[in-house]
Amino acid sequence: MKLPKIDWKKTNGLVPAIVQDAATLQVLMLGYMNAEALKKTLRTKKVTFFSRTKDRLWTKGESSGHFLKVVSVEVDCDNDTLLVQANPVGPTCHRGTVSCFGDGALVGGVGFLGHLEQFLDERIKGGDTSSYTVRLAKEGVGRVAQKVGEEGLETALAAVAGKQKDFAGEAADLLYHLIVLLRVKKLRLADAIAVLEKRHAPKK
Repeated sequence: MKLPKIDWKKTNGLVPAIVQDAATLQVLMLGYMNAEALKKTLRTKKVTFFSRTKDRLWTKGESSGHFLKVVSVEVDCDNDTLLVQANPVGPTCHRGTVSCFGDGALVGGVGFLGHLEQFLDERIKGGDTSSYTVRLAKEGVGRVAQKVGEEGLETALAAVAGKQKDFAGEAADLLYHLIVLLRVKKLRLADAIAVLEKRHAPKK
């Protein structure tokens, strides 16, 4: 990753760094970085701040193990604020919650799909056969693909039938099974989204 161009003089040597979950886009926390903290963040791929209370560099998770693994770092248009996208290892907040903002609840809307993917991934890795997800994944690609086909048909039929509640329920089942199929195929939602982004990009 390239070192962002920061106007350190304007910010008196410290810039705010907003940390966002790379998968769900939920805002996790806000900290401050000086030039040394930013360089260490880019070098180690773990979010490191400058602690104003401890007066030293502080890598998030250095004592708890709840690191923030860096995916990307962007600077804003005024060159005085950073947006860090990261994959959190465990809860971000010292209260044990996902985020330091609000009540720390999971993000809603489209971002919830990222949380669902993470949850299903952990469930599959856990191997508890009392879980439908685990049993389905163990049956292999063919069976999961069959379920996606079945749910796709049921979603289409529900759409034609005209009952919005039934259609929404079938669409939810389709999304769930599609996420499981992606995981069984060692892919993520991000891989499918990247294809959509590429298709949507302006042609040069």
